[in-house]
Amino acid sequence: MNHSDLPTRRRVITLSSTMAASLALPGWARAQTGEPIKIAALIPLTGGGGAYGPTMQRAAELVVNEVNAAGGVLGRKVQLLVEDDQTNPESAVRAARKLIDADKVCAIIGTWASSVTTAVAPLCYENKVFLATVSGGEAITSMPHHGYIVRTQPTSALLGAVFANFIADQGGKNAYFMGPQTPLSQSYGDTIEQQMKKRGHVSHTLLYEDKKSSYRTEIGQVLRDNPDFIVLGGYVPDTAVVVKDLFRAGYKGKIVGMAFGVNQKLVEAVPLETLENVYMIGSSPAVGAESYKRLLRLLKTDSLDPYSCQIYDHANLVLMSIAKAKQATGTGIRDSIRSATHAKGGKPVDNAVDGIKLINAGQPVDYNGASGSCEFTEKGDVMNTFFRYEQIRGGKINLIKIA
Repeated sequence: MNHSDLPTRRRVITLSSTMAASLALPGWARAQTGEPIKIAALIPLTGGGGAYGPTMQRAAELVVNEVNAAGGVLGRKVQLLVEDDQTNPESAVRAARKLIDADKVCAIIGTWASSVTTAVAPLCYENKVFLATVSGGEAITSMPHHGYIVRTQPTSALLGAVFANFIADQGGKNAYFMGPQTPLSQSYGDTIEQQMKKRGHVSHTLLYEDKKSSYRTEIGQVLRDNPDFIVLGGYVPDTAVVVKDLFRAGYKGKIVGMAFGVNQKLVEAVPLETLENVYMIGSSPAVGAESYKRLLRLLKTDSLDPYSCQIYDHANLVLMSIAKAKQATGTGIRDSIRSATHAKGGKPVDNAVDGIKLINAGQPVDYNGASGSCEFTEKGDVMNTFFRYEQIRGGKINLIKIA
């Protein structure tokens, strides 16, 4: 299938369920075999997160295609609706309202930017639609979501602590966090300040408008404090401007960026000298897991970003939960997601097709995801995660470690 020939804004994936699967169901379920189970991917195909959206879409489609080819869930085909949130809260809310009110989806997966997830989350839990997100904003799972939200991305507080540890390990004592004016950026800045203070060091935070053509004034303010480390918390478009202005200003200290803004797309967008020896840290896929290797093969690629691995896990988790709950509702997913995917003594699986077969046979399942274990606290935060540490040298991204 050539994805470049498909509409960017919205796609629907449907495959027929088999007659045998339908006949094996009880009467109440057979009556619904003509009604597809609808789930949605609300992802950034454009905007600041646009570099990740297309691969995230393909990862989610793979799960749905495989499950439908194997007979669907509850004898029904699965329909995946894809909407572009444009990395913009207002656009995301409009798309979410349509998905919930008109399309009647039972789950939304893959929301990326924390500002987007924060905006659409109330629509989901108020309408009992399950939401699985890759956003790290601390406030997301602090909302009164009644169990309708889980996230596979480490929280901003955890990631901020990882950055503070890295800065201290590199000998940094005076850091400055620069990021766009968002609640997530403020959370990162606050956490780094707190963690640096515990070590007897200092950190400051400067938030900027994210669509400016120059940040020379802001950088002049930052450099007056002579920081030995600058942390970049923006997306690729604004980070590209910041690193060029830092280079022009003659900054000689160290730079470390969030992987969603300092990555291959940034390397391709700016002069190589502006990124020499710049570090980056971000959540990492579970590169040793069979599910990660499986996804590599299916997508025919050599490496994967964490967000595509996470949405792949979202789709698997949601469809197994529907099978376990025996109902395609947000409430059913909420109530079954932990028991469906991490049952005590469960058989290890790395995909929904195998998981659903076991669930239908009354056997426990232990899902090992491409992004990690995918076990969640009662609050909805992922329990275990990996971080990837890298450095840019000579225009190439070099892995330091995964821990």
